[in-house]
Amino acid sequence: MNKAPLSIAAVVGLALLGLLVSMAAGWGALAIVLRGPHDETLRNALATVFIFASLATLIALASRRWRWRAFGSYLAVLVVLGVWWSGIEPSNDRVWQADVAALPHATIEGDIITVHNIRNFAYRSETDYTPAWYDKRYDLRKLQGVDLGAVYWMGPAIAHVFLSFDFGGGDHLAVSIETRKEEGEGYSTLKGFFREYELYYVVADERDLIRLRTNYRRDPPEDVYLYRMQGDIENGRRLFLEYMKRINSLRERPEFYNTLTSNCTTSIWMNTRVNPGHLPLDWKILASGYVPEYLYEQGRLDSQGLPFAELQRRVHVNARAQAADAAADFSKRIREQPAGVIDGSEAAL
Repeated sequence: MNKAPLSIAAVVGLALLGLLVSMAAGWGALAIVLRGPHDETLRNALATVFIFASLATLIALASRRWRWRAFGSYLAVLVVLGVWWSGIEPSNDRVWQADVAALPHATIEGDIITVHNIRNFAYRSETDYTPAWYDKRYDLRKLQGVDLGAVYWMGPAIAHVFLSFDFGGGDHLAVSIETRKEEGEGYSTLKGFFREYELYYVVADERDLIRLRTNYRRDPPEDVYLYRMQGDIENGRRLFLEYMKRINSLRERPEFYNTLTSNCTTSIWMNTRVNPGHLPLDWKILASGYVPEYLYEQGRLDSQGLPFAELQRRVHVNARAQAADAAADFSKRIREQPAGVIDGSEAAL
């Protein structure tokens, strides 16, 4: 006697189940290869076994007899994988690269905030430098502006985004949300999905954070743009305080960086939620290179009345940073308008 054909709903359900198994296969295999046992042979063997188990489950889904037995066994394998994955925990106790070796933290006493371990390295090249860290007191009441930095090195869609807080008199504190890498470790976008790096807030002098990118990064070279944001300065003060609380929290409870959900841009957006009227999440935040354009469209940048393309051209700081180099007034020099510009318009010749 012929078996009754599957209903459309059953076919769709099995297709979705097959898709979930396929996604689990890809994620699990990568997780094992990237974060599995230190022995490479064992790691690859486990990943291969997992892939074959996933394929066997996919094939069994086509059989009425074996479908649910195979899927039940596969779920048991996924539970074991999940238990192992949940046991991978972030740590502040590793052998770190020198540029992320010191954890910043803040002492908060009302409006007076003392920031500890501000980075200000003396660079001879990107990898050759003399480490230097300092502490400094900041008065929140003196905060007068916030700048958005955008760094490009691989086209318009991808950028590293950071903030710099202006306390007046050329006194700027830059904060960049990055990966905390161990000695000898490089950055991989793929590994950033798999708990490879801890989340790290670089708190630095602009002569360090910006000059490193404009004057010393060569492979590939980087272009830095520095936009002045506009809005209620109280929002800036709340945001700075939120940043300080966040770096204190990471000092006590480390967290993993994630390429998609906890990166340089999404973490800024998460911090801005402390303010009323914060911007909604948008695809231009995920495609980080378009963050400045998104803020321009939302009226959050000091546009000087310029079209975005012209504003972007004027806030490109590489040439000015290279000329300023290690000057004490580095922050002032990189913000100077090009000759011939008066209040955002070209001077009459």
